[in-house]
Amino acid sequence: MTGIRTEGGSGGRRDEDRHVYRMTQELLSIGEDYWIEDEKGEKAFYVDGKAFRLRDTLIFKDAQGRDLYKIQERLLKLRDTMDIIKPDDGIAATVKKALITILRDRWKVEVPDGNDMDIRGDILDHEYRIDVEGEQIAEVSKKWFRVRDTYGVEIEPGQDNALILAITTAIDQMAHED
Repeated sequence: MTGIRTEGGSGGRRDEDRHVYRMTQELLSIGEDYWIEDEKGEKAFYVDGKAFRLRDTLIFKDAQGRDLYKIQERLLKLRDTMDIIKPDDGIAATVKKALITILRDRWKVEVPDGNDMDIRGDILDHEYRIDVEGEQIAEVSKKWFRVRDTYGVEIEPGQDNALILAITTAIDQMAHED
């Protein structure tokens, strides 16, 4: 992926089939609440940061306010870990930071009901990719935007967009903790 595109394509697939989202974190909001917008600038998902809790907790909602996932920090772990929990309290994914990283950040996402994901790149600068079995399923990049604290997430067709964005939100939360 080379950027946000709306025409053309490769391998017979049209680029507009990809889903593009703009993540803009509102730094002044209590509890770190913010909207995720689609490529048209429309509000697609809402991240509700729950302030004053013992551990980091974010509620990931659709544009209509329905809870999709709860993103929650695991306490007392050797390395940074967050669970992404479905409304029925089942684990959708567990995001873990690699113990040892050389040159680039590495993260692992364990998905009980699907394929695990590998994340590599520059997490702090929002320049990384998400792979499943060596194939890129999403790219995260600030290069598409000049606005501070804004970055894009481009997701390949056939993916669970809300889950990919919840994973991106969990990584952002863990990587940018005070």
